[in-house]
Amino acid sequence: MSEIDVEAVEDIDEEAVPTGVDAPEYVLYGGKGGVGKTTMAAATALASARDGTATLVVSTDPAHSLSDTLETEIPAEPAQIREDVPLYAAEIDPEAALEDGPFAEGGGGMGGAGGALGGLGEVLGGAGEEMVDPLGGSMPGADEAAAIRLLIRYMDDPRFDRVVVDTAPTGHTLRLLELPDVMDSMLGKVLAMRERMGGMMENLGGMFGGDDEEVDPEEGLDDLRVLSVRIEQLRDVLQDPAQTDFRVVMVPEELSVLESERLLGRLDEFDVPVGTVVVNRVMQDLADVADVDADWFVSPDLEDCEFCQRRWDVQRDALARSQEVFRGHDVRRVPLFAEEVQGERTLRVVAACLEE
Repeated sequence: MSEIDVEAVEDIDEEAVPTGVDAPEYVLYGGKGGVGKTTMAAATALASARDGTATLVVSTDPAHSLSDTLETEIPAEPAQIREDVPLYAAEIDPEAALEDGPFAEGGGGMGGAGGALGGLGEVLGGAGEEMVDPLGGSMPGADEAAAIRLLIRYMDDPRFDRVVVDTAPTGHTLRLLELPDVMDSMLGKVLAMRERMGGMMENLGGMFGGDDEEVDPEEGLDDLRVLSVRIEQLRDVLQDPAQTDFRVVMVPEELSVLESERLLGRLDEFDVPVGTVVVNRVMQDLADVADVDADWFVSPDLEDCEFCQRRWDVQRDALARSQEVFRGHDVRRVPLFAEEVQGERTLRVVAACLEE
């Protein structure tokens, strides 16, 4: 099933790499695109599963790289990708999720036949359906909405004891957190419209299709209420540090520092606590950041390599300006690897750095 080469880890001290992780039930990695969130999520999930914890790692980033990092094909629905440990994975396909989502034509989700809008969608017709469909493809952020619907399902799935999420880049992630307010606003508008129209709602069905089928506007409203409640429950989970650790990933460069500061500020606005800040691709020796002996690791030559020296100066300046980002958080450093960070050998080393 999996193509991960477990023989490639023989040159790593087994006692130095973590079996399991010290983390709550949900671990989310967020940050600017390209800083290594997928690597951290894959490493954490792999370490978590090694002690027998049934762990799901899921990517909500449309630009998927989880398959490459774990060196195995990742399906769109959660499936076990390792036979020796309970490691599950899924890469959410936003377009497919929208087509098969609760607001898709014909249902397929909450609310049964007729889609989640149910009779309300039929009553309001095409234009009205577009107006009140908060997960419809015509709205900005529809892919994030589809992702959050699946996240709700996965985080409630009894098969998994821990869920590790490789989130989309910063802007997408924050829009996910805004969805409960968007849903509440839209639901309020729909209810207000229904109250203004009063009894006319009962007579509009025949005007839009001429069928004798009875249209039930309450069906659509109930589905919207349920969906809004479930999204609110997800936000409650994200705001509880006992259940969730939102980990911000950054690289030691000025732009990444600024982006991380903005992300921390926005997360604070939503009362989402950040327990850990991960600084990735630091030009330090592996022994400086983790108690791991890996003969294959190539350290940067800070003595004789002028390029390495200049890059390290840039990184140190960025790290010096990062003190406000680090304040109040656990800081983990992951070194810059000379090779691609993919496959079990390097992922286990990354996990050791994260759990140090």
